[in-house]
Amino acid sequence: MKPILVFQTDFTYKEGAVCAMYGVVKTVDRSLEIIDGTHEIPQYDIWSGSYRLFQSMKFWPEGTIFVSVVDPGVGTKRRACVARTSDGYYVVTPDNGSLTHLKKWVGIEEVREIDESVNRLKGKDTEGVSIFHGRDLFGYCAARLASGIITYEEVGQSYPVEEIVELPTHESVIEKGCVKGMFEIGDPNFGNLWTNILLKDFNEAGFNYGDRIKVKISHKGELKFEETLLFERSFGYAEVGEALIYNNELMKISVAVSQGSFAEKYSISYGPEWTVEFSK
Repeated sequence: MKPILVFQTDFTYKEGAVCAMYGVVKTVDRSLEIIDGTHEIPQYDIWSGSYRLFQSMKFWPEGTIFVSVVDPGVGTKRRACVARTSDGYYVVTPDNGSLTHLKKWVGIEEVREIDESVNRLKGKDTEGVSIFHGRDLFGYCAARLASGIITYEEVGQSYPVEEIVELPTHESVIEKGCVKGMFEIGDPNFGNLWTNILLKDFNEAGFNYGDRIKVKISHKGELKFEETLLFERSFGYAEVGEALIYNNELMKISVAVSQGSFAEKYSISYGPEWTVEFSK
């Protein structure tokens, strides 16, 4: 069976960009299966694109090809690449930080720079276009790879994994009775905020379901939130409108408001500048 193609971008569905990308794929090979990951990544937010790959990839069949295009540097000298993860998936993407979480949490086995002289769309009067690599380069190259027209080795020359561009991250700090971390991402629909702290590390520090835990949230070192919250398995253990700590779908510690938005209620966001401390 041919690999599935999963696309994620910051393009939205407001105009024809997604349609054009998929048209290119079907022109290469009508039998290829295309699935939407999301096209609602915040504009230019490479960090979110990187995290969403990590969040969903392992739930797809091994060999699936992900096309991730959040590319504020499109048309510049940043590399266009296809990375192969240590667990057997492929990512077609600009090398601009979009592989940060996969490299850190999964591992990148090999990365190849796309050879545009071979693996760029031709014959559609777009040879002079520099601002739509999602269509003319990433989508086209991914389709050729998925269809078997090219092998992975024919994508282009490999380059050292150590040269992959990475965004800055923070390691969580685990101590007895205290855990420090950062908010890695938010849930844009429900307003929850996810940390980089694993449940097993939270338990190791002495925190258990049913505990009430002190929470301090800071932005660039400035304290923005300080309260004691309930730690439980899910939102239903808290009263409607009450903030709580819970274990999210990736077995990481997160904060939420039961039937509300923690991010909106407290004006808190995510990224390396947003740090959180839990203590007894």
